Amino acid sequence: MESVTGKKYHFIGIGGIGTSGLAKLLIKHGASVSGSDMSEGAVLNDLIGRGVAIHLGHRAENLPDDVDAVIISAAIPASNPELTRAGEKGLKIYKYAEMLGKVFDQYAGIAVCGTHGKSTTSAWTAVSLEKAGLNPSFIIGADIPQLGGSSGAGGAEWFVAEACEYDRSFLNLHPRIAAMLNIEADHLDYYRDEDEIVDAFADFARNIRPDGVLVANGRDRNIARILRRPGLSAKIVTFGLDLSCQFTAVNPELIDGLYHFDILYNGTLFGTTHISLPGLHNIENALAVAAMLTETGLPAQRICELLPEFTGTDRRLMFKGKFGGITVMDDYAHHPTEIRASLAGIRQQYQPHRLWCVFQPHQYSRTRFLLDDFAESFKLADITIVPEIYFVRDTAESKSKVSAEALVERIRQSGSDALFINDFGGILEHLQNHVEPGDLVVTMGAGTIWKVADEYLCWLGKHC
Repeated sequence: MESVTGKKYHFIGIGGIGTSGLAKLLIKHGASVSGSDMSEGAVLNDLIGRGVAIHLGHRAENLPDDVDAVIISAAIPASNPELTRAGEKGLKIYKYAEMLGKVFDQYAGIAVCGTHGKSTTSAWTAVSLEKAGLNPSFIIGADIPQLGGSSGAGGAEWFVAEACEYDRSFLNLHPRIAAMLNIEADHLDYYRDEDEIVDAFADFARNIRPDGVLVANGRDRNIARILRRPGLSAKIVTFGLDLSCQFTAVNPELIDGLYHFDILYNGTLFGTTHISLPGLHNIENALAVAAMLTETGLPAQRICELLPEFTGTDRRLMFKGKFGGITVMDDYAHHPTEIRASLAGIRQQYQPHRLWCVFQPHQYSRTRFLLDDFAESFKLADITIVPEIYFVRDTAESKSKVSAEALVERIRQSGSDALFINDFGGILEHLQNHVEPGDLVVTMGAGTIWKVADEYLCWLGKHC
């Protein structure tokens, strides 16, 4: 790829986690950036502070006359007026994932893919490399408090990226090291079925550089299907909570709700460590990180020292505060498997009297396709409150086929307590009137439900 230094790029949909991160990375490499988005917020304010010309709303005149290329987020429709103008002018147009791939391929890339755990595991890897003095570049789908954001431009060797399967975006990456955490049915508004999802992940595995390595979950049945296929040139290293895996954990012990354990590598003691994130699933994430860090050349002892230093990302099992004996958390889980893992981790670490889960379903299509799985996933919550489904990338037809009330009814049928409260104000009022000392409230979902946690915590601070 030719140098981006001195080039001018215009982003349509610059306010996303990924697009804003790429914009900042291009700026640090000497490019000039402008962009547009539909709503204000902290992300746009940060970009403005870096000298980015930002336009609110999408209009043809937002496109600068002297721009070299246009970069669009996955959410931008073909009818967007700025995109239309760019086409009329014959400008080069990149999808976000395409441009990320062009930058990523200039480094020794580390890419983390999977239905669940991508943000946590890729952030964990980036933080560990930073603390080890390797100064990585990174673009992750969540803010990382320890690194000051979701992206950063580091040294000349390592680049850590979260590799998303939606729209087959991850096929733009050609990593030196890749981790494949798990594969389940998701994004069924884009993929036909689970088999097509597995095929896409197999294509990603074949994208690994010939001298590269695939760190693969040795317990995942869909990943096992990929490992049996021909055409994989990468070295395979497996991880998981099974002695058949090359990286595994033994002798787990819970201390203050967090796991301490020994790591075995090929049956030999790798080291003793612990993690600062709750939940059994985070032991598996830690094993993936340990395997990737080993491939960068870091010694086992140093890796075991680094693992507990990672304290998490924004909106992943995030402790928000505690007043009057009531604990408030926020979590990004929006798939049944993630919900089960998060609720289990919360119960294990905090042991609340009652666990309240305020869950905002994300997408009508996902809710409909996985309705029964969603209903079963809340069994570890004492009370689940569900507002209306968060509308994104859905069609009117999808919206007509499922509702939040239908999900609540299924949860009740599965034997759990649930209620539908349409608006955030009503949820806040219900929490104020019914939550008691010793209870824990977690807001959960990929939409805007975190606002309920913030408002409820503010109320608690004034009244407890």
